[in-house]
Amino acid sequence: MRRNLAILALLPALAACAVGPDYRAPDVTPAATFRNVDPSTTAPRPAAEWWRGFNDPVLDALEARALAQNLDLAQAVARVKQARAGAQAATAALLPAAQADVQPAIARQSLVGANGAFSHFPGYQRDASLYDVTAGASWELDLFGGLRRQNEAARADYQAAKADAAAARMMVCADVADAYVQLRGDQQRLALALDQTRIDAQLIDLVRLRFRVGQAARREVDSAEASLAQAQATVPALRIAVEAQLNRLAVLTGQAPEAERGALEAPAPVPTPPPLGAGQPADLLRTRPDLTAAERRLAAANARIGAAISDYYPKISLQGLMGYESTATGNLFSGAAGESQSALGIKWRLFDFGRVDAEVASAKGRDAEALAAYRQAALRAAEDVENALAARLQRQDQASRLHEAQAALARSRQASQDAYAAGTLSLLEVIDADRQLLQTQDAAAQADADLARASVALVRALGG
Repeated sequence: MRRNLAILALLPALAACAVGPDYRAPDVTPAATFRNVDPSTTAPRPAAEWWRGFNDPVLDALEARALAQNLDLAQAVARVKQARAGAQAATAALLPAAQADVQPAIARQSLVGANGAFSHFPGYQRDASLYDVTAGASWELDLFGGLRRQNEAARADYQAAKADAAAARMMVCADVADAYVQLRGDQQRLALALDQTRIDAQLIDLVRLRFRVGQAARREVDSAEASLAQAQATVPALRIAVEAQLNRLAVLTGQAPEAERGALEAPAPVPTPPPLGAGQPADLLRTRPDLTAAERRLAAANARIGAAISDYYPKISLQGLMGYESTATGNLFSGAAGESQSALGIKWRLFDFGRVDAEVASAKGRDAEALAAYRQAALRAAEDVENALAARLQRQDQASRLHEAQAALARSRQASQDAYAAGTLSLLEVIDADRQLLQTQDAAAQADADLARASVALVRALGG
């Protein structure tokens, strides 16, 4: 009796132990600062709804539809639900399990079967009934923490799934903004190309008029027609690009490719990106959901080492059963019909040809893989931010210089046309001025879109 009491007294102390390594987050802090930060920028890091900084109501509406209807987000939410259910099941495994069983049975004995000979005995009853009502409970004591480690791993998996969902949300929002600014940039370039074709068509009319009155050579007419054809040749590719971005936005908002039109088909300027600050590299560990997910998967892998190690030790469970059994319902719940049973179960893998060793080694290998993946993700995150900062800084300079060049070339082109109309300049010089202006206008529109895309990329790199 004393021995049993001693064992019971030790159970709480044993239950407080859990084999395997306790998790400690690794130190993967990146460099102290980012290299490509604009020293003149003191803007804060992106807010939760960072796209509102573009001050474009159409973009705001697209983001709202994407958050409500995007199918990638729907899949991510479903994975979170699965992981939450897994965590709940792992928690339930720590608690006792109870079940009830009700079995009424009625049997009729065969007169010619194996027991048919007994049918000739006096008082033999061919029909019989049996009623059984039982309730049972079982509980694995988890003295060595295997179930607790599995619960710890399941909770970490659930947290990783939530971080994955946040990463999916950030990626979808960034993709919508990226597609939108590309669309506006392509529409602007298409409008410029169409304007150029109209100007070239007017120039051809002027050249043909001068040719008819003998003031221009045939080669000037041919050059003007070639310039018009070249401008027209840029239009199909730009129409394809516009259509592709419209279709991309439709899919991102959870619709068929032909659905997302309306306000998007009318050309509009590329929205001006808001100023963005990068903060410190260490902030990425807190703000990038993919890094959070990688760290939580590392925690889950660490916990599964303990779950594997627990198989070296015995599994101890308690079982109990109580109920009533009778051949008649009248005395089913009487004291005479009562029955009970209790059992202590011990299961121990004493000899399995090294299977537990292999499972522990496999768990440690997965933990090492998860650690390397986490460190690699942190390095990639810092790389993404550095690239995005450099791209935004250079794109801003590029766009500024191209707009300066565009203004100068517009003045030069107008002067060339006036000089040609006055007969003091050759057509080739006018066509060359047109070509330079068109190229610069197109490059400036592309640079505006690239600058906005670089800002979106920076938001994506910083974690939204």
